[in-house]
Amino acid sequence: MPDPTSRFRPGRNCCTVARANRAGLIVDGEDFFRSFWLAAEQATRSIAILAWDFNSNTRLRFDEIEDGVPGRLGDFLNWLARRRRSLHIHILDWDYPMVFGTDREFPQLYGIGWRPHRRIDLAFDDTHPLIASHHQKIIVIDDAFALIGGFDLTERRWDTRDHRAGDPRRACNGVPYPPFHDMAMAVDGRAALALGEIVRARWLAATGSTLPRPPRTPIEVKWPLGLPVRFTDIDIAVARTLPPTDDRPAVTEVEALYLDMIAAARKHIYIENQYFTVGSIGEALAARLKEADGPEIVVVVRLFSHGWLEEHTMHVLRTRLVQRLHQADRHGHFHVYYPHIDGLADGTCIDLHSKLMIVDDEILRVGSANLSNRSMGMDTECDAALEARGDARVARAIAGFRNELLAEHLDTPVADVEAAMLRRGSIAAVIDELAHGCRSLKPLEGLPEWSESVADLARVGDPGQPVTLEALIEEFAPEAVLPPPDGQAPLPDDGLHAGIASNPAVRHAAARVVAIGAVMIALVAVWHYTPLSHWTDPARITVLAREFAHQPAAPLVIMFAYTPACLLMFPRPLITLAAVVAFGPIPGFVFSISGILLAALLTYVAGLTLPKETVRRLGGPRLRHITETLRRRGLIAVTALRLVPLAPFAVEGVVAAAIGIHVTTFLVGTLIGMLPGTLATTVFGHQLQAALHDPSRIDYGLIAVAVAGFATITLVVRRWLVSQLHRPHGHAIHDKRTR
Repeated sequence: MPDPTSRFRPGRNCCTVARANRAGLIVDGEDFFRSFWLAAEQATRSIAILAWDFNSNTRLRFDEIEDGVPGRLGDFLNWLARRRRSLHIHILDWDYPMVFGTDREFPQLYGIGWRPHRRIDLAFDDTHPLIASHHQKIIVIDDAFALIGGFDLTERRWDTRDHRAGDPRRACNGVPYPPFHDMAMAVDGRAALALGEIVRARWLAATGSTLPRPPRTPIEVKWPLGLPVRFTDIDIAVARTLPPTDDRPAVTEVEALYLDMIAAARKHIYIENQYFTVGSIGEALAARLKEADGPEIVVVVRLFSHGWLEEHTMHVLRTRLVQRLHQADRHGHFHVYYPHIDGLADGTCIDLHSKLMIVDDEILRVGSANLSNRSMGMDTECDAALEARGDARVARAIAGFRNELLAEHLDTPVADVEAAMLRRGSIAAVIDELAHGCRSLKPLEGLPEWSESVADLARVGDPGQPVTLEALIEEFAPEAVLPPPDGQAPLPDDGLHAGIASNPAVRHAAARVVAIGAVMIALVAVWHYTPLSHWTDPARITVLAREFAHQPAAPLVIMFAYTPACLLMFPRPLITLAAVVAFGPIPGFVFSISGILLAALLTYVAGLTLPKETVRRLGGPRLRHITETLRRRGLIAVTALRLVPLAPFAVEGVVAAAIGIHVTTFLVGTLIGMLPGTLATTVFGHQLQAALHDPSRIDYGLIAVAVAGFATITLVVRRWLVSQLHRPHGHAIHDKRTR
């Protein structure tokens, strides 16, 4: 029977509630890595790690280390395994596609880099849906002590609570990185055992093998020295996000717990989160803001996003959500801040990575789940939460932790924060009173205005549910005209294909046109608002382009540039723009499309030569979707994938070759699929070339023709794709070549 005084409901907003003898809260990397180090040193039977990223080169400590104990993560784990024969270490990392791993350690399974000890089992989770990721961050030691939160055992995570600008220890491969703020929860007892079961479930799903069961007699792990015990004898709720599978519906406990916590708030909701974009949480917060006696809502986020892509997806969505909440805030209860410290380089900020919510002095949760749509239904996530349930001791500890975080952000003694809270009764009022000096919390103000069309495009970067490749193909081949299953009569032509230019199709084409327009707007913004406008000018670009074009090997350079670009995920349209500016529209287009086909051919050849296991690793879980679709639909599938590239360009080529798609089919599909975008980029590149000489020379009529032509080509290609499904001869050839 669930406790009627508890807000935790297994099966709704959590999967289990388990008792911890002790629980602690860890803030920032120095304390997190030290706590892991001290707990791992005691391990006698098992260390199990779930990670979004794992890097064996990670330096765990900078203080004095006893003789003979390695300071790097991989060497440390090998040292532990050699020291105790009974110890087995299991690491489950996200099986990210290789093309997305430019800032990660090269996977050890390829025989490069760190070599794990024979009792260290490193596996990669490839069971997540297309464009989703494994995002749970849990460490369990001897099923007796566990860490859960936002930290990964990887680089660019270590920092002190001072977040001092220019700290020389904060560097990755010799390159400095900004201050990093994150947190985790530490638990022991049955709560640690429950997190061990989460790890076992993920390991089984990812590898098909089972981890050893915990011993009947619990192993005692000493609490890490220096880690405060904030709670004793307290129940810990564990909430997950799991995307749907063939045999299980989606698990959305993380979202349900967020919504229940918001509904339970009476005085304060304090949030720290890397992202702030999720629609359902925004609606719940907006509803509370409309209440005259509703809770004060204080959100702390980072100032900047990670890179251009996040800036134009997650940052746009965050701006829209913050603006909507300000509009709903009828009583002045909503406040958004970012942590600031003087001395950081321009364009950088404290990288706030934590995922925390505290409601009143009653409920506290820490975990891996961002306040983003994908964390509610796409990625695997896991959070831990506790509640006071009328216990004044627990309530004081929750309030004390919130005050401690405010004191850190405001660079002021905790006692001053506590005294201000007693006087003012408002978190925002405390911040306004104590924010001063070189380190503080500053209001997030001056947000840009984004149109609804830009916001719609940005939502593509934060989907709330998995996107399957089959759904993509269905966009190009309506159900009414799909080839029937074996042994069944063809479906009648109900005229749907005749309505190819109806509103839904036009909307699909229009969306792609808007996407191209957004790219051009972004290029203009880069030109006007980045250092690019200071160190170069149109005349210089023109001279450089002409000098390059006159080099004998220039066409080959352009054509061969597409191959490394595909492998490194460098934007191919930028190469096309460069080709058009250098050679002119027609030669630039020819060189560009030739380079794209050459890159496709080389990835195809790689697929013929690579071992099947390597192909499986490169493709990850998307291999299953791509394989089935390509085998059944060949040319249609290749074309559709190139038109809407949900899978990486190089992965598609490798997989197509590995499963026997004919090279002609593959190249023709690539040509057709890449043609509309390359033509549109060519036209825009030609206009960019004109703008470099004289902005008045921009031919807006030609741009309009390009937009209309792009939409028409997209519709014609879609019509052609559908018509191919009605050609028995072509379908027979497809079957013969791909089976």
